[in-house]
Amino acid sequence: MKIVHITAGAGGRLCGSCLHDNTLVRALRGRGCDAILVPAYVPTTTDEENVAERRVVMGGVNVWLQEHVPLFRHTPRFLDAALDSRPLLEWLSSRTGGARAADLGPLTVSTLQGAAGRQRKEVAKLAAWLAAEVRPDVVHVSNALLIGLAGAIRRATGARVVCTLSGEDIFIDQIPEPHRGQIWRLLHERAADVDRFVALNHFYAEFMAERIGLKAERLEVIPHGCDLASFPALPPDLVARRDARGGRLVVGYLARACVEKGLDVLVRALPMLADHHDVEVVAAGATVATERGYIAECEGLATSLGVGDRYRWLGQVDRAGKLALLGSVDVFAMPTVHPEAKGLPVIEAMAAGVPVVAPDHGTFPELLGDGDGARAAGLLHRPGDPADLARAIGELLTDPVRAAALGGRGHALARQRHAADCMADAHAQLYARLTSP
Repeated sequence: MKIVHITAGAGGRLCGSCLHDNTLVRALRGRGCDAILVPAYVPTTTDEENVAERRVVMGGVNVWLQEHVPLFRHTPRFLDAALDSRPLLEWLSSRTGGARAADLGPLTVSTLQGAAGRQRKEVAKLAAWLAAEVRPDVVHVSNALLIGLAGAIRRATGARVVCTLSGEDIFIDQIPEPHRGQIWRLLHERAADVDRFVALNHFYAEFMAERIGLKAERLEVIPHGCDLASFPALPPDLVARRDARGGRLVVGYLARACVEKGLDVLVRALPMLADHHDVEVVAAGATVATERGYIAECEGLATSLGVGDRYRWLGQVDRAGKLALLGSVDVFAMPTVHPEAKGLPVIEAMAAGVPVVAPDHGTFPELLGDGDGARAAGLLHRPGDPADLARAIGELLTDPVRAAALGGRGHALARQRHAADCMADAHAQLYARLTSP
C-alpha cells in the first residue's frame, strides 16, 4: 500500500500539523509502511528529523500569483517550475509570517474550489504527478482547508482520501464575511470528496461534525502521538528537582505566541502567584512577524504589573531547548482562550512527567484524564480567568507531593495513549479498512 501525506508548510515556524504529520510518517515507515510526506505551499519545519520530500506541491509563489495575476493562470510549466524552486520557496517560507488570516479569505475560497478555482492549473499538476509517478492507494491531507484537492486526486488516482481535522475554525473565524461563510459552505460541500476524517480527540470530532455536516461513521478519533524516545523513561522526581534548585519555582509555557494561546492570561496570573511564592514564568514558542507586537505587549504587561524580573520569553526553541525547558519546570501551563483542537505541548509536558494546568474547554478535559480526579494528569481552570489560573497553579506550587503525583499520572497516560507507534498503528488500520475490497 502506498500512502501519501500532504502537509501545508507553516512559513518557517514550528506548527502542530507539521510536527504531527512528520512524526506520523516516520512512525509509519518504522512499521514498514510505504509512506511519504509531501509539503504543500512551502517546506515544512519540524524539531525532529524532517522526513518530508524535497518536492513542494501547490507551490506558494504560483498559488499566490494565480490568485492575483490572471496571466499566471496560463503560464507554461517551465516557468511554473522555476517559481517552484526549493531555494525560492525556502526564502518565501522565512518571510510569510506577515500574512494575516483576515487577508486570506479570497485565496482560501479559491483553493477550496479546487479544479474550479483560480489555482486549477496547480491542482491538475498535482493530480497528474500523483497518478503518473506516485500511484498512491491513500492520500491523507493535513487539514480541511486542503480538501479542495480531494476530488481531482480521487478522479486521477482512484486513491482513498483521508483528512485530519486540525483546528481550522480558529483561522476561518478570523476571516471577514462574505468569505468566512463561503469557506464553511465549501467545506460542507467538499467533505463529500473525502472518504474519512480523523480528529485528534472527541471534542473536535463532535465540533467539526456539526460545523461541516459529518456523520459519525465518516469520523475516526486517533489521539495525537509524539516520539517518546527523547523523553524520560521514568517520571522525574519533581520534589528533588525543587530541592536541588533551592529557590525560585518555575512555571513553563510552550506554544505559539498569539492571543488564542493565552500567554497574556498567564502573565496576568503571575503577580497573584508572586504574592505567595517565589516564582517565575519561562515561556517559549514560535514567533512570526504579525505576532511580535503581542510578544512585546506581554513583556510590557509583566513590567507594568511589577513582575518583569519574573517573566522570560525565549522565542522559538529547537528540540533540545524544548526538552530542557520541560526538564526544568515545576508546573506547565497552557491557558488557551480558544478551545484547543490539538494540545501537543500539553502531551509533551505529560511525557516529560510535569503536571499541567489548562483551561476547562476544548481537548484539555479529555487529555488530562476526562475529569476523573483519581486519574487526572493536571488541573483545570476557568478559561480566560487569570485569578482561577493562579489558583490552580498555586495549588500545585504549594503541594509538591500532589504535583509529583499528577506528573506521574501524565507520564503514564502519555505512554498509554500518545506514543507515535500507537498513532501509526491506528492510522495503518484505518488505511487498510479503506483500501480493502
